[in-house]
Amino acid sequence: MEFSVVFPIILLFVLFFLKVPIAYSMLIATVTYFLTNATSMPTDIVVQRMVSSCESFTYLAIPFFTCAGVVFNYAGITKRLLGLADLIVGHMRGGLGQVNVVLSALMGGLSGSANADAAMQAKILVPEMTRLGYDKAFSTVVTATSSCITPIIPPGIILILYATASNVSIQKMFFAGYLPGLLIMAGLMVLVGVIARKRNYKPSRTAKPTAGEVLHSLKDSIWALFLPFGLLMGLRFGIFTPTEAGAMCVVYSVIIGKFVYKELKLSQIPAILKESVTATAGIMFIIGAANAFGSFLTWERIPIIFSEFLINSVSEPWMLLLVVNILLLIVGFFFEGGAAMILLAPLLVPAASAMGIDLIHFGIVMSINLTIAGVTPPFGAMMFTTLAITEVPMIDYIKEVIPFLILLIGLLLLFTFVPQIILCVPNLLA
Repeated sequence: MEFSVVFPIILLFVLFFLKVPIAYSMLIATVTYFLTNATSMPTDIVVQRMVSSCESFTYLAIPFFTCAGVVFNYAGITKRLLGLADLIVGHMRGGLGQVNVVLSALMGGLSGSANADAAMQAKILVPEMTRLGYDKAFSTVVTATSSCITPIIPPGIILILYATASNVSIQKMFFAGYLPGLLIMAGLMVLVGVIARKRNYKPSRTAKPTAGEVLHSLKDSIWALFLPFGLLMGLRFGIFTPTEAGAMCVVYSVIIGKFVYKELKLSQIPAILKESVTATAGIMFIIGAANAFGSFLTWERIPIIFSEFLINSVSEPWMLLLVVNILLLIVGFFFEGGAAMILLAPLLVPAASAMGIDLIHFGIVMSINLTIAGVTPPFGAMMFTTLAITEVPMIDYIKEVIPFLILLIGLLLLFTFVPQIILCVPNLLA
């Protein structure tokens, strides 16, 4: 392979290590290739592809679900889910740590963003956990690692990105995410309980909830809980597409916040729109830059070359899955999950398909892998998000995160080599 082809890839990593934002790094690397390579694709075609990639109907789900996640905070939905989580598991050993994990699962069907979930819970729960005597680094690690659940339980944005990049059904990707997400939640709850028992962390509630308390809390939060259930049923029976589901989530959350909980004010609309536009713009800019960089990769046939190399290097599907897991964990250290998904899915999916690996299973494995990488030192995105808010030194984070990473990687390997865990729900509902 010529140096003029390898140089943009080297430049991309150099820029990233210099802390240039990933979207700018990809754009600079792409522009460098097209300005220095005489045989490159016409520049205007690259710009057209970058713009047109963001005009996809499927990608409309991203601003809708992002906006819905913002509305939840203003509408009182998040607060009620937090109260329900505390009521159900607050009496358990390590109560607020358990609440932290369960809230991530509840928010998975709502916000769909690991970073958004990590930021919110770092602001709300970590100070309260610290006040009750929990080690601040432990609280930060629980917040970061539990955010791995959020993008896997629908409507995770990373699931939408994989489905679009790989041309598979978003609906099946959504169905496939539920069981792995719940198993990750259960595993983290067990680990939090074990550590809390060793350190004598007290629960946030002194007694188990009574039936009356549970019914009252369910009555108060039933409208919030109906949303992920309604999303699942609507997709199952073809009432709406995944993109239309995002729009329905926004409308539903506005109605609930304004007329049921009565906490959503008209004066808050500018702030909601500003947060939604800012978050969406960041995601779409990364998507556009990743697609521009992908044009360079496609023009030079790098996905085909890479796919052929993988197929010729490994002889069995399980070996390919193991190699891909190692590769994704390494790449995920450096790249934000969405950008990594857009770049790597076109490289890896052809090899997986040629090996006979189910692409829905492969997509969930990729999504979980890149999400785990986001909490892994030294470059994980959710790690940086939580550390910036809680101001915990990275060395303290690293000491606390080791058992959580062992658990998460163990679950990842389980999902990798027992595909029925991932495929049973979409096969049942298909």
